[in-house]
Amino acid sequence: MTPAAAVDAWLAELSDQRRLSPHTVSNYRRDLGKLLAAAGETPLAGLLVHHIRRFVAQLHGQGLGGRSLARTLSAWRGFFGWLGERGLVKANPCDGIRPPKSPRLLPKALSVDETARLLAPFEDDDPVQGARDLAMFELFYSSGLRLAELVSLDCEVLDSVAHEGEIRVLGKRSKLRLVPVGRQAREALVAWAALREQLARPGEKALFVGQRGGRISPRLVEARLARRAVLLGLPTHVHPHMLRHSFASHVLQSSGDLRAVQEMLGHASIASTQVYTHLDFQHLAKVYDSAHPRAKAK
Repeated sequence: MTPAAAVDAWLAELSDQRRLSPHTVSNYRRDLGKLLAAAGETPLAGLLVHHIRRFVAQLHGQGLGGRSLARTLSAWRGFFGWLGERGLVKANPCDGIRPPKSPRLLPKALSVDETARLLAPFEDDDPVQGARDLAMFELFYSSGLRLAELVSLDCEVLDSVAHEGEIRVLGKRSKLRLVPVGRQAREALVAWAALREQLARPGEKALFVGQRGGRISPRLVEARLARRAVLLGLPTHVHPHMLRHSFASHVLQSSGDLRAVQEMLGHASIASTQVYTHLDFQHLAKVYDSAHPRAKAK
């Protein structure tokens, strides 16, 4: 079995048995492509611990961060484990190897005022695309959706938005969660739904569609959001995940309910959500510095 065929077989098995999303399988394929490229002519059975350490060091030197390296190593380790079960390698050369740690950067969030500017009424050259964009961006901020979650939504969610003010979202690890949809997001969705047929192909079930009438691509969502932020003069590059971060930090500032934010974001671990407590503390520190008599600079 060639290395490429082994990769295909492992990924096919993962997709069938573990029901991984196409996005996750694509990431694994890319990670394993790095392994095969680094290995060159060396057969998989000939790769040892020192080879893997060198490959990891090379990727780190090329700018790959700790979290990305950890995912890459995890994919390699799983692949070699699968090869070992079939007698294709004698040992797993990834065992015991840890990626270099990267400093954890706090996610960037917009202020409440910046978010209001971004979501304010805006005259677009194309009013149909403008209505779609506003509905997408309102939904990001209203419900803390991930980009992949938003583009995968179908028109059927409009019923639950209209009647219950909520939607069911299929998140990471195929985990289903219920998220609320705020009033302004609901209004934006109603406005978009009234215009959607002008852009959508007949029979298209995707809620958000691109210019060709099919399901909108993640890249187009990113480009439209960045364009809007530039046209409105926002001082920072805005991307979809920033609206998710803004949702989380603003809800936490108002409620202090970390568990509720965890549920709405779909985090499996509270540790993933706790990063927003640092954002909340930054906000509190700014308030303190501007308001406390003994904190003000003389």
